[in-house]
Amino acid sequence: MRRAWLGLGANLGDPAAQVERALRQIAALPDTRLIVRSSLYRSDPVGPPGQPDYCNAVCEIETALAPEALLDAVLAIEVDNGRTRDGSRWTARLLDIDLLHVEGVACDTPRLSLPHPQLPLRNWVLVPLAEIAPTLAIPGQGAVTALAARLGRGGLSRWPPA
Repeated sequence: MRRAWLGLGANLGDPAAQVERALRQIAALPDTRLIVRSSLYRSDPVGPPGQPDYCNAVCEIETALAPEALLDAVLAIEVDNGRTRDGSRWTARLLDIDLLHVEGVACDTPRLSLPHPQLPLRNWVLVPLAEIAPTLAIPGQGAVTALAARLGRGGLSRWPPA
């Protein structure tokens, strides 16, 4: 079993409900246990103008799944929640799940890069990650708390309660 950290986001439909449902589905994966999840955060959209705000969260899991199998599992959760991939980047979506970091694993293949190469550039990932794992150090990128402080909280706030 190793620990892994996942980032979740949605900005179509009922984003908070979709992120919460995906967290439950992640917790139900075989040989996987949800350890902790962050609060929900609202973030400004990145990409084409006119998109609604995103709802984001991060979770830490313990899993026996290999990184590629974990990627397959979270991609299946995205599909189950209505996600279709057409090759477009930075567009509105029902659900997006990223593998951010897997303990003890570094890889860079056409299919999977770990740690996630965009991690130090995304406050909508780093702030929730610092909430649940303030002492986590991302190899080659630095301490989560320092990375989050460097980016700040611009365009980011807590998701309004239901």
